[in-house]
Parts: sequence; C-alpha cells; structure tokens
Amino acid sequence: MSAPVPARPVEFRNASIGATVAVLRETRPHLVADALHKMLGGMPDFFNGEATLLDFGELGEAPAQIDWAGMLSLFKRFQLQPIGVRNLPPELATSARQAGLAVLDGAELRDRQSGGPAIDSVAVRQTPDEPTPPQPVPEASPAPIPAPTATMIVDRPVRSGQQVYARGGDLVLLAGMSNGAEVIADGSIHCYGPLRGRALAGAQGDTRARIISTNFGPEIVSIAGVYKTFEQGIPANIAGKPATVRLGGDDNQHKLGIEPLALD
Repeated sequence: MSAPVPARPVEFRNASIGATVAVLRETRPHLVADALHKMLGGMPDFFNGEATLLDFGELGEAPAQIDWAGMLSLFKRFQLQPIGVRNLPPELATSARQAGLAVLDGAELRDRQSGGPAIDSVAVRQTPDEPTPPQPVPEASPAPIPAPTATMIVDRPVRSGQQVYARGGDLVLLAGMSNGAEVIADGSIHCYGPLRGRALAGAQGDTRARIISTNFGPEIVSIAGVYKTFEQGIPANIAGKPATVRLGGDDNQHKLGIEPLALD
C-alpha cells in the first residue's frame, strides 16, 4: 500500500542564512515534481539559481531511503541549487552527505543566523591524578527580541529588472511597479499604484502578512512561501482594481485568497 500524498508536498520559505528553504512533506521525486509544476504554473525559470536548504522537519513517515539523485536533479531543473539538509532522520544523514549535501542541525543554523562563530569540539586529555573541576552551568538567556524596523517607502516606480527588499518590515510603493520587477517584504506590501511583476510578502514566514494594491495586475504573488501565478489571466472582478491578498486555512493547509478591496 503506497503512502498517502500530502496536500502540499513542498513549500518554499526564505531564511536569514541566505538560502531558500524547501519544506518537504514528500520525498518521492515525481510527486514533488507534480507539486512544483502546479505551484509555479509551468514557469521553470521562477527561481534563479538560489541556494536551497531541504527541510524535512514536516515529513510524516520517514522512508527507508531517499532518491537523492532524482531529488537534486529535480530541484536543479527548477533552477534551485540544494546545498544542505536539516531535520533529516539520522539514518538518512550518511546518504545525504554522500550526495554532496551538508547536514545542518538547529544549533548550527542558529549560529549562522546570529552571525556567531562556529564552535568546534575540542578533545581534552585529563590527567588521572587531577580530577576534572565541576563546570558552572550557564543560565539560559532569553531569546533576543528583534528590534523593530521602520517601514520602507518607495516613492518612485519600480522598473522592470529592479528588485526591492524591505527586510524586517512592511513595504509601501507610492508609484507602483512594472512587469519584470520584483518586490519582497518580511511584512506586508502596500501598493498605491499598478501592481505588476512579482510581489512576495511575509518572506520570513509571517503568515499574517498581506498584499494590498489599488490596481491589481501581478505576474506572481506570494505570502509566507505560498505562491499563486496568473498564467491563465487575472479574474475580471479584481483585474486592474483594488484587491487584497492574504492567507487562509490552518497551519498545514494555507491557501492564498484574493478579494476585492472596497476603498469607498
């Protein structure tokens, strides 16, 4: 009996370590390929050679083995470059390393995200006559609270080929954006003009983020790694009109909803 197929076999998120995170809930390459085709609307050039971290933290039942060659070939076909894995079951770590992937655990990722140096283990030789003095137990320090970041305001049109990233906050576009441009925000995106090109909100996983536009007409929108393309055209009730994009559903079944926005 074959394993059930998750509703969302793969989901993409951004990470502050400088890599796109592919959260895998499925390891069979053909099923992941089907999900990518549906997610990206047949646009294999959506990504542009980004380094990619494969995250298996939401994998249901771990398989006996993973077709690493097939998985790597699949992601490279979509112009993604897998560089490592995290949250991988220990019994699969050896084969991942043999496939050329770094096996990263949570501690290493935290060090990289905070900019702290990597800590190497050091072997200490003890003399039998000298007992090891007890080591003080460090007190757990509370997690740092990120400082608030001011909203980024762009008062000129974002032209084709340009990219704007509002790290840690919202992005406000006062003059809109053109086809072929890309805007990214860790928070929400507010566009008071034509919204074209690619708009990616909640880039660090904020599912509460929204995309709000007074003239809706993008190529692609995304919130917290959930994408929607418009290769079949934009629905008439929102094309060129005020609209808002937000996530709905529970934590594991997020879906993008696009609704007309009443400004009167």
